[in-house]
Amino acid sequence: MAPPKTAGKAPASKAPAKAPVEKKEAGKKTTTSVSGEKKKRTKARKQTYSSYIYKVLKQTHPDTGISTRAMSIMNSFVNDIFERVATEASKLAAYNKRSTISSREIQTAVRLILPGELAKHAISEGTRAVTKYTSS
Repeated sequence: MAPPKTAGKAPASKAPAKAPVEKKEAGKKTTTSVSGEKKKRTKARKQTYSSYIYKVLKQTHPDTGISTRAMSIMNSFVNDIFERVATEASKLAAYNKRSTISSREIQTAVRLILPGELAKHAISEGTRAVTKYTSS
């Protein structure tokens, strides 16, 4: 009798060399090469506004700190306002048949989104920032 056939499998001795295998260890990714040595991968970086928020806090209240949770809330707030202003500026550009968002669209979007005195302060700070940027 003939030996049973293996369904398309190569004999174990003729198996090709394996590619590096990824292992997950408590949030860290490591890659194990064929020789068995481990290479650590850098963790995916998360972009936040935390460093900028902290700098502004220190400008206004030098002796005040901020908790991680409060920083997370502030980061969400900045992302939300950014999204609202960008969406409104995009709509304004589309209404005027323009494909570029300029400082004029941003300024108008800020006027429409932010209430009263807050809009005035934002516009003055924005104008100052644009002037400083164009002069340098």
